[in-house]
Amino acid sequence: MGLRLFNTLSRAVQDFAPLDPAGKQVGLYCCGPTVHDSAHIGNFRTFVFADLVRRHLEFKGYAVTHVMNVTDVEDKIIARVRAAGLPLGDYTAGYETAFFEDARALNCLPPHHTPRATGHIGEMIALIEQLLARGMAYRAPDGSVYFSIEKYRAGGGRYGQLVHLKSEELRPGERVRHDEYAKESAADFALWKARVAEDGAVFWPSPWGEGRPGWHIECSAMSMKLLGPSFDLHLGGEDLIFPHHEDEIAQSEGAGLQAAGQRFVRHWLHCAHLLVDGKKMSKSLGNFFTLRDLLAKGYSGREIRYSLLQAHYREPFNFTLDGLDGARSALARLDECLTRLREVAGDTTEGPDPALLRTFTEGLDDDLNVSAAWGAIFEWVRQVNRSLAAGTLAPRSAAAALAAWEEVNAVLGIETATSRQAAPAEIQNLLTERESARRAKDFKRADLLRNALKAKGWLVEDTPKGPKLKPR
Repeated sequence: MGLRLFNTLSRAVQDFAPLDPAGKQVGLYCCGPTVHDSAHIGNFRTFVFADLVRRHLEFKGYAVTHVMNVTDVEDKIIARVRAAGLPLGDYTAGYETAFFEDARALNCLPPHHTPRATGHIGEMIALIEQLLARGMAYRAPDGSVYFSIEKYRAGGGRYGQLVHLKSEELRPGERVRHDEYAKESAADFALWKARVAEDGAVFWPSPWGEGRPGWHIECSAMSMKLLGPSFDLHLGGEDLIFPHHEDEIAQSEGAGLQAAGQRFVRHWLHCAHLLVDGKKMSKSLGNFFTLRDLLAKGYSGREIRYSLLQAHYREPFNFTLDGLDGARSALARLDECLTRLREVAGDTTEGPDPALLRTFTEGLDDDLNVSAAWGAIFEWVRQVNRSLAAGTLAPRSAAAALAAWEEVNAVLGIETATSRQAAPAEIQNLLTERESARRAKDFKRADLLRNALKAKGWLVEDTPKGPKLKPR
């Protein structure tokens, strides 16, 4: 069975086949951060999901071009810039840097391209000019430019491809200036916003006067510049389906840049919300954690990544600290198994054992069924542990098991070089002090030293062959 993915456009699970005639090149675009504040874990569920999609495609032999934009101008950002009294670039730079630091902490591969909206104003203006030339947009009395749903539909376009919209919800001629709006506001939307006093110094020249782009035109212009007018995969959170992604389709296909019979995007994937106590995690509700909040509580990036990869991407996932503790326990089981495998394998090398790869791949090929994939991994851990306990695992078999794990881990990104590194001298010295305290039967000091090691990110496992250190 090949890779099958749910397509929001068709509302069905479909075979994945790239546009590339050779079947090798894949263009992938994921809506990136809006850098007006720190990203929270709910945001990062989408980015870890996008990382999984890319890694699995590469595992299957595709050459992926991964694009993720940085939204550094839109309504919320302008409001924050005005309140802070800072230049736009000064305000957004810190949040952008923090976002990419957090993404690295979660072991997300860096996208091949991370275009900023402010660096592509020219492309946005050109796309708006194309829409005006085709009669799909019009200039309002204030100098703003709006997309015309009525003209789009008259030209054969269908507004409401990703969501079911009733005809009475479409109000062509009524205009919506805001970037985000409710489904019931399915009206003409802004492509270019004429400068107003509240914008301050955030504006650019255009054929229609000073102003700034609407949010939706940003992603269309940047994705088509880097991936072409038609590409394979567009990812994002389910909250972006409407209006953002619906408007992207309308303006991108309304510009008529695609070849005959081609769509703007072939396959749309959307990640469900992260929940806290049954409610969507969001800043407006105040029920959110940033990555740094969780790191400060002693959790590691790999534990958080593991937790975010526990549930199927289309299922809402209830995030709890107890769940993170469960992630820590599960990773400890996996780490212990891998450590013992490396001890048995020594310097032996071998090709990967196909059994794990087969069941793991079958799980992810089924619309990225991570539950099945993790089930395959932990069944493999149980079998390996039985062989290790029985002393029947030969070095070549251990090496084959490790080679299979390396391929699996290349997809999941759970075990990093840091997670398997040797303990630094400071940690080794603390362990030596603890052993000295235990031999002297000073168990109170030994416990204090164990806690000190834990605080520094290392766990001590006492074994018949002596204590072993494991990163948390």
